[in-house]
Parts: sequence; C-alpha cells; structure tokens
Amino acid sequence: MIRIDTMKKEILVYEKDRDVQKFLRAFFQEKPAYSLEFADKAAALKKTVRQRNPDAVIVGSPDGLRHLKSLDIACPVIAMIPRDGSDGIDSAMEADVGCYLLSPFDKEDLDYKLKVAVEGKGLVESLCNDPENLHALIELSSIISSTLDPKEILYLLVKKISELMDVTRCSMISISAENQRFGRVVSTFEDRELTGLKIELRKYPEIKRALSQKRVVVVKDAQSDPLMKEVREIIGPIGIRSIVVVPVIFRDEVIGTLLLRTSRAGRAFSREEVMFCSAIANASANALYNAFLYERLSKEKIKYERLAVTDYLTGIYNIRYFYKRLEEEFSRAERYRTALSCIMLDIDDFKKVNDRYGHRIGDIVLREFAQLVKRHTRKSDLFARYGGEEFVILLPQTPSKGAMVEAERLRGIVKEHQFKALKKGQSVTVSLGVASSPDKRIRNSDELIHRADNALFSAKETGRDQSVLYSSL
Repeated sequence: MIRIDTMKKEILVYEKDRDVQKFLRAFFQEKPAYSLEFADKAAALKKTVRQRNPDAVIVGSPDGLRHLKSLDIACPVIAMIPRDGSDGIDSAMEADVGCYLLSPFDKEDLDYKLKVAVEGKGLVESLCNDPENLHALIELSSIISSTLDPKEILYLLVKKISELMDVTRCSMISISAENQRFGRVVSTFEDRELTGLKIELRKYPEIKRALSQKRVVVVKDAQSDPLMKEVREIIGPIGIRSIVVVPVIFRDEVIGTLLLRTSRAGRAFSREEVMFCSAIANASANALYNAFLYERLSKEKIKYERLAVTDYLTGIYNIRYFYKRLEEEFSRAERYRTALSCIMLDIDDFKKVNDRYGHRIGDIVLREFAQLVKRHTRKSDLFARYGGEEFVILLPQTPSKGAMVEAERLRGIVKEHQFKALKKGQSVTVSLGVASSPDKRIRNSDELIHRADNALFSAKETGRDQSVLYSSL
C-alpha cells in the first residue's frame, strides 16, 4: 500500500503571540508529516508565500491578516483568533478566510483543519491541471445537487467514475458503526438495482484500513502489497491488481461510513486518478449529507405522524384518527350512495381479567386482542380503539348483511383464540353491535356510531358473546 503523497507538507506561520507560538510548536513536534517555518516579519511572510507556495499558512488574527490583504494568496489560510475574538473574526471575514480556530485552541481541531486545507489544495491543483476532470466534477456536482435521493446520488457517483476511468468494479460500501464485521454494497455501476449486498470485511483489508484511518487507501499491486496478504488467494483468480478506497467525509465524519471502492485488473491507478476519485468524494459529501439528513427527517416525520394516529397500548388507530376518517367515509357514502357499516366491539367481562391477573396482564391481553382482530380485518376496513376494552370497525361499501357476516366471523376467531397471558383453556369472548347506512334513522356520522353502540349495549344485556344488528331492535 502507498500513500498518495509521501512528501512533507510545508506550513508557514506568522504569529506574534508567544503563547500561540508555543502551542503551535508543541503541536507540530507530534506531526512528522509537516515541515514548519515561522516568518518573523510581514516582509518575510510575503516573500515566502510568493516564492515557496506553502501548503498552508497559519496567521494570527487580526494582526497577521492585515499583512495578507495585499497578497494574492494561492494557498489556504488558517487564522488563529484569541479569546476576545470579535476583531479577529471580523478580520477573517474581511480577508475572506473561511478556516479559523478560536481560543482556547484545540490540537484535534487544528489537526482536522490542516488536513482539510492541505488536501483541498492538492485537489484543486490536480483538477486545474486537467480541465476534463474539472468539467466532470462540475457536471457531477450539479447533477447530485439536483436530487435529495441518497440512492440516486450514490449511483451517479459510481456511474460517473466508471465512465471516465477504466475500472473493473466501482461501488459504494456502507458499514454500520455498531457492527464493523460486515458491510453492504449500496450502489454499484454494474447494476443500478443491486443494493444491500452483504460483504464480509475480513476479506477487504483495504476497506478496514480506510475506515479506521479515515483517509484514502491505495493498493498499487494486490499481489505484492503486504496489506492484501491474507486475501491474496481470494482476489488472485479474479485478476484484481489495483484498488482505491476513498472515505466520503463530511465535517470529519465518514457519512454513514460510506466508502468508495474502485478496482481494476490492468495497470495501477495513477496519482491523478486517485486525486480525481478523492475530488468526487469531497464534492459529493455535502450533497450526500443533505440527502441523508432529508431522508432521516422524512422517516422521523412518518414516525411521528404514525404516533399521532396510533393508540400507544394496542398499536392500532386511535379514536381521534377514527373520527377524522369517519367524517370522510360518511360523506363519500352519501355522495356516491354506497353502504357504510360500523361494528362496535367490547370484550366481555374484561374486569374479571384485570381482577384475577392484574392490570399489566390485562394490558397484554388488550394488545393481543387488538392485533388478532387487526390481522383478520379486511384492508379496506378501519379498525380503532374506542376506549378501554371497547373497539370499533368502519366498513366502507358494506351493507348490513355483509357487516353481520364479518362481525360473526370475528367473534368466532376471538372465541377460539388462546391468549398467551391467560391460563390454558380460558377463552375471551366479545360482544358486537352493528349499524349500517343508508338508513332513514341515521342522518349523520354521529348517529351511525350511536346506533352501533346501542346495538352493542343490547348484545351485552341479552347474554354477551353475540352480534346484534341495530335495525333488528
């Protein structure tokens, strides 16, 4: 395995504050990948920037930034802003410096911002040297910004890379933070519909390395690279020679632990190709983040909408949602002159269950009862908890005869069911009241419910475990 660039990155510092200087010296002593140089005077700063074009410049704000205003800076600038930093922030804004650290300074924060600055400079230089790549990146950025569908964005990414580069495979891999033994191929240019393919990460050491280091991993020759030793026999017959794995990172986080993995059987990937893959990953990070955020918010919205219409105990619709739908269905039945029936259900002697087993067991029985009836209710019907142990079913386009058949069918299912929380042999029965429209005594939706409730009362009063139709009273 090789790194994209093994040369030290040159960092130029112009900072007068001794405490900040001390912080920076201590930081860079632990970072052998960087070479550090201090400029003592403004003139030296200008001369060094123009002659050496360092990978990044770190300046104190506001004093240091004043000397940079007249410079045409071709490298990224990181401003160090002291504790009372209002002037420093204003200076950074005026100098168009988007990257800065606020006191108290943190080493991890500086480390991250340096990496972003240095890698960004390399990507820009690479792209500017290749107008074709720059055009492709701009085109891709425009395309992926036009959709909030993460799956579409991921497919566009792998498709664009496969169009511009000679690759054998190009995929996006998703890895769960909870279980890093496995990953899933969420998008591949070979098959737009292929998603969710499970892979065992022990067979992909290059992915594990990129995931742990949060950086690009390049394997020039899979047959000789020590990293691939354990899987050489697996990938040998396939003919894979060169592999690139690029983490898609947003704000120092691997988004959903997504990894762009490309491979080919022919020549090794060039440095320019690796930089291009990195550029695409960087350009797509923000769009991907927005897409995943949108998807998460959409799921949360659906979740809360479901909670708003669901009874917390039984998991079926609540009475509030039932009455909303009742108005709609009654109006529709009147408009199109179709039948609409209502069944009221009440568990017989449910107080005895609570008294004998306790309310906790009673709640379990209520939930099991609700789920049992729900499983055997037609999809076109609306089943809701009315209150306590009382339930209601709305049956669109169903006359009284059909509603009575449905009521008797459900009564038999409940009676034959053995509830898990009750002793074996102890059954539960239910009484049902049915009312239907059109009926000259039912002029609105409230009267439909009232008549079904009266029929239920009659079923309870005349022996329970039976179905009663209101029109027969």
